[in-house]
Amino acid sequence: MDEARKVLERLRRIELLEQEGAAAPVVLEEVRALLEEGEAWIRAEPGGTARAVEALDHCREALESPVATPA
Repeated sequence: MDEARKVLERLRRIELLEQEGAAAPVVLEEVRALLEEGEAWIRAEPGGTARAVEALDHCREALESPVATPA
């Protein structure tokens, strides 16, 4: 359950940063930490985590793809 709490706390922190208009690199660093904590959660509680694994895969793909800059 510790892992789940860490993920929830990180999500709240990211939400607050977005509301405050934090710089993209700051939010991105939090998202990277969220990915690591999500992976730890899945390792600790592997049963019934198929949706979480899928979400983490999407996060990894998003972090690896180039960022489009607004025109």
